[in-house]
Amino acid sequence: MVAALAGGTAQAGSAAQPGQTVGLPAGAPFAVGLYFVNTSSFGIRSTEPRGTELNINLPSFIWATPWTLAGGRLQFVVLQPIAATSSRGAPYQSGIGQTLLAGQVAWTLSEHVHVSYLLGAYVPSDTRIVIQNAVLHQRFAATYNGDGLNLTAHVLHGILLDTVSPLGTYYPDFLNLDLTATRKFGKWEVGPVAFASTDLPTTRRPGTQRQGQVAVGGLIGYDFGPVNLQAYVTRDVAQSNYGGVDTRGWLRAIVPVYKDGGAEPLRPIFSR
Repeated sequence: MVAALAGGTAQAGSAAQPGQTVGLPAGAPFAVGLYFVNTSSFGIRSTEPRGTELNINLPSFIWATPWTLAGGRLQFVVLQPIAATSSRGAPYQSGIGQTLLAGQVAWTLSEHVHVSYLLGAYVPSDTRIVIQNAVLHQRFAATYNGDGLNLTAHVLHGILLDTVSPLGTYYPDFLNLDLTATRKFGKWEVGPVAFASTDLPTTRRPGTQRQGQVAVGGLIGYDFGPVNLQAYVTRDVAQSNYGGVDTRGWLRAIVPVYKDGGAEPLRPIFSR
């Protein structure tokens, strides 16, 4: 999402912030309704001579429609990133990131096994600290949610429609993986989380230094009833060409705007 500044030179990053879907049962369909989901994070990367700070807010609306497509719940997503960053102690820069417009289909395969597929695009942005070019975006998720568990693997893939920004920055395609393994104990939720990201190989720009990272952490959440809050902390255990490791705190709120209590839940495909 953010084009990191290293020594005054812009470097590409993933249009989808790595780790942004950690903690979500991304493979499972929402109950019919409209939901507001905001994920906010603040992190410091240990660049020299001073750390690089990055705050990203990801407010989004998810509309889980009463319609089905190929047996899965049809859902629509609008996400509007807002970013602020200070590179190596430089003054903060902030701006509106690329808007994500997407459609998603989520299937219930059996009682506790779900998969989903999202297809959409990040639209171009004029904000210089973020990736500015259009991105074709797709996501694949699988979730097991039996016995209070949330075991989710979520793959996020981006294809840049134009690989060079107006400022001359090269943007490679990217691949992210968000992993969740939490369990609920009453209203509480705890467990380990992890994510990884990498620029994909390219022959279009020989010599490009690919960026990548692997981070691990832990999540705690509490369901207040209408509002579900989650917090997690992650730290890089490996990184390539980012200039230092990132330590990041995350906070998420999931708020139902409305739910259709009369809508029938999806029936498992393999029990029909």
